[in-house]
Amino acid sequence: MFSPESVRLEEYSYSEIERALEDGTRTAVVAVGSVEQHGPHLPLIMDTLAGDELSRRIAERLGDALAAPTIRPGCSGHHMEFSGTITISPETLMDTIRSYCRSLAEHGFEYIVLVPTHGGNFAPVNTVAPEIAREIDADVIALADLDEHMILMNQGLHEAGVAYEEPVIHAGAAETAIVMAINEGLVRTDELAAGYEGEIRTAQLLSEGFQSVTETGVLGDPREATTEAGEAILEKITTTYVEQIETELRSECGT
Repeated sequence: MFSPESVRLEEYSYSEIERALEDGTRTAVVAVGSVEQHGPHLPLIMDTLAGDELSRRIAERLGDALAAPTIRPGCSGHHMEFSGTITISPETLMDTIRSYCRSLAEHGFEYIVLVPTHGGNFAPVNTVAPEIAREIDADVIALADLDEHMILMNQGLHEAGVAYEEPVIHAGAAETAIVMAINEGLVRTDELAAGYEGEIRTAQLLSEGFQSVTETGVLGDPREATTEAGEAILEKITTTYVEQIETELRSECGT
């Protein structure tokens, strides 16, 4: 039976959405994920799993929000040497985000929060968010600072007692920990192995592809991951993002 406790928009009927809006629901949280390789030990939907979980937690914490279905796939061209990766152009992603926001605003959501969870999606989100805000009758809040996102993930590792840091995060300790916390059965523990841990130039990753740096698609050492670290990372990001959203909402209300 459907639980009214759920914050997942996709689980509601249209009439239940109408009642939620009438009862004071004002905010929709939209994660922007991907379908791409995350090494031999993690599923292709790692970023989407993280998006689903973060949007749910953020919506629950806000109290007047629903979590929209995570957008996927994303901009993953730099992973295309690895089988199963599905990529779309930045223009297609931005058009999809624009359509999401237009739809949600038309139904009466006053605030739309965009939460990218894949590195290749941060720039398109930052580009399109202000454009959308000028086009629709709703405020658009983009939580799309990639450097901050990775800092929060490393802080979560440290707070859980993992003395390890990843300068560029992909399929290593942080993301493996997140999947452990969400659904440990999706981690192929027999495939855990250290990936590339040397100096990394982000420009090379984007222009030449991940395989130019790492044969397995992994950066860092996923063997450092723990379930506790995954929970700490999710909690760190959720708490920080909710504080930023609430600050933005207070600013909009002039209080």
